[in-house]
Amino acid sequence: MASHIVGYPRMGPKRELKFALESFWDKKSSAEDLKKVAADLRSSIWKQMSGAGIKYIPSNTFSYYDQVLDTTSMLGAVPPRYNWTGGEIGYDTYFSMARGNASVPAMEMTKWFDTN
Repeated sequence: MASHIVGYPRMGPKRELKFALESFWDKKSSAEDLKKVAADLRSSIWKQMSGAGIKYIPSNTFSYYDQVLDTTSMLGAVPPRYNWTGGEIGYDTYFSMARGNASVPAMEMTKWFDTN
């Protein structure tokens, strides 16, 4: 019988993504360091799923922050206050949309069904 799962936790077994994000936000590591941790986690997750016999590995389950923010970014629905002029949305804009920065507030977060 073929098996499939909808998603998989993305933080890592030892919260590697959380620590990589915090290090990046604190300017203690580079974007390349963050990308490496993310790539390693995705690869590890795919191998775990394959090793567990999952035949249909889900795609696009990873996010640095939030899947709704990812979809907003993919659609280019960046509010004008972030001064995005088109093209790729870099980490500065992406995380400013999520967390705000010294000059611009974060986008509003809507809680659905009393979730975070």
